[in-house]
Amino acid sequence: MIKHFLSFEKQISDLEGKIEELRHLSSGGDINIAEEIGKLQTTVSNELKRTYSKLTPWQKVQVSRHPERPHFQDIVKHLFDDYIPLAGDRSFSDDNALTGGIAFFRNQSVIIIGIDKGKNTADRINKNFGMARPEGYRKAIRLMDLANKFSLPVLMFVDTAGAYPGKGAEERGQAQAIARCIQKSLEIKVPTISTITGEGGSGGAVALAVANNTLMLEHAIYSVISPEGCSSILWRSSDHANEAAEALKITAQDMLKFGIIDEIIPEPVGGAHRDMKVAINLMGDIIEKRLKTLQSLDQNELVKLKEDKYLKIG
Repeated sequence: MIKHFLSFEKQISDLEGKIEELRHLSSGGDINIAEEIGKLQTTVSNELKRTYSKLTPWQKVQVSRHPERPHFQDIVKHLFDDYIPLAGDRSFSDDNALTGGIAFFRNQSVIIIGIDKGKNTADRINKNFGMARPEGYRKAIRLMDLANKFSLPVLMFVDTAGAYPGKGAEERGQAQAIARCIQKSLEIKVPTISTITGEGGSGGAVALAVANNTLMLEHAIYSVISPEGCSSILWRSSDHANEAAEALKITAQDMLKFGIIDEIIPEPVGGAHRDMKVAINLMGDIIEKRLKTLQSLDQNELVKLKEDKYLKIG
């Protein structure tokens, strides 16, 4: 059962609460309780379909930030085999928010890189709430160089509110690290696929979202600034985040329309957090299909594909 309900899911929350209450009743074999649970589950299913078929941009922002959405660690667990993490940037230190290494993806070797917000309080603190520091982006550059050297595809997964804006990060060259990461993504001559799984915020997301193919989960978002940040700048208050989300055009559907991304990955009814395994497997199927297409191209074609793609944007 989902532990965390969003503000617009009150009716769904109430219905699922009633289902749990009925399940804890000692029915003594009374078939009526089972029938009532079945009716309520049908109602929940219908309500989920109705609600999630017409989400507003601000509601999609809330879904993209749901704490139970698939994290990078979940994707690694369900989609990859024999994962060997490679730590450190060989310059300053390791970064726990942005991790990566070598793994098998459906019987082929790949380099994977991902940003993870963390699953619980201790994990979130350890991963700095998914806000990478310069050493994280330099680690990503090192992994891309490794992939290029050994002709391994690069699969990237993005879920971040943005790069860490702290004093130490700025002193160590945050902007330069992000710029060099984007540059490296454009330069390497191996197939690259990036998937925005939740929140794709600011340059911290762009650093890992530049690829031959950029994908987004159905209820993910991708934006230069958060709706709250935009609202604070334009209205001097975060109270207009709803309007800002609408104006920013940050949904996966907007991104596909503008040619920023290449494909939307459908989510289970009610969001990826309601059936993580199904969502991750579907993500894997689409990545596999895209990867096979990219692997049929030679190195020059892969570089030209990225060049043409990003020159067309804007």
